[in-house]
Amino acid sequence: MNDASWLSTACELAAECPPSNTAFSVGAVIVDAEGVEVSRGYSREGGDPHVHAEEAALAKAAGDPRLIGATVYSSLEPCARRASRPRPCVQLLIDAGVRRVVTAWREPDTFVPGADGTEILLAAGVTVSELPEFKLAAMAPNQHLL
Repeated sequence: MNDASWLSTACELAAECPPSNTAFSVGAVIVDAEGVEVSRGYSREGGDPHVHAEEAALAKAAGDPRLIGATVYSSLEPCARRASRPRPCVQLLIDAGVRRVVTAWREPDTFVPGADGTEILLAAGVTVSELPEFKLAAMAPNQHLL
């Protein structure tokens, strides 16, 4: 599979999120350096109202050496700040050794003004790509918030 296929999968996962009026619906897929899926997750998975997609996917892959050098496909830019957990998703990704992030959509200021997840990832040496052709698919499960 290629970037477009993996990001499409992440966007499909976002549609599985239980709806919320206080958080975006996001899907994420972690793929190792060989192009093999490591794990996937979505916001509020498992009934936790505070879990983010990247966080859920990373938790399933905890301790997996394939995280080092992996690519994360996320329907929304990973969060740079959050009130519900001590570490935002960008820090979780950096700490896990993820080297590349592909997103469909930059986080709007709806809940976190001045979101700068991409800039933090880039400063940490993580390659970030945005595929804007997936923005509408990523926004679809979030229309009630926009």
